[in-house]
Amino acid sequence: MRIAILLYDGFDELDAVGPYEVFQTAGDLGGEMEASLRTVDPVSTVTASHGLTVAPDGRLEEYEADLVLVPGGGWNTDPDEPGARREFESGKIPDLLAEIHEETTVASVCTGAMLLAAAGLLNNRPATTHHSAKEELAVFADVRNDRIVDDGDVLTAGGVTAGLDLALYLVRTHCEEGIGEAVADEMEYQPRV
Repeated sequence: MRIAILLYDGFDELDAVGPYEVFQTAGDLGGEMEASLRTVDPVSTVTASHGLTVAPDGRLEEYEADLVLVPGGGWNTDPDEPGARREFESGKIPDLLAEIHEETTVASVCTGAMLLAAAGLLNNRPATTHHSAKEELAVFADVRNDRIVDDGDVLTAGGVTAGLDLALYLVRTHCEEGIGEAVADEMEYQPRV
């Protein structure tokens, strides 16, 4: 399984890096899984919400992904500041997600769900997000208080640390039996789902 983690300025570090480590560890432990950090535009670096600078692997369109994971971050900031709200308002990422979803599963962590919502991918579907954005998400989706919502070709995870649980859920779902448990043991993490 090839996973593209879609980065943009202002993304939350743990929303992206936590799942990335889970997926890469699964691959290292024999699971058929790899992750790649991707952007919409050609950029050499992306700056996350807490200042981490990341060098992406390339553009999303250059990578054949089975799943695209969208982190959140910066939802509760001014739309002129980097983050999910600015991306929601610009429409560039949502438009690309709507196009990609025709052939690719999409997932979100935290307020990344708002970008899926802007793409029209959560209309009348069950979904979750960070508690601070649930009221806004309810305009688009059937909001659940679950940590992870799997609606087939669209998956959403609640707040920041729920990304680890979503990634481990995907490992358990798509890799051989025992890989998910081995990853959790390696990371000394106890999944909540």
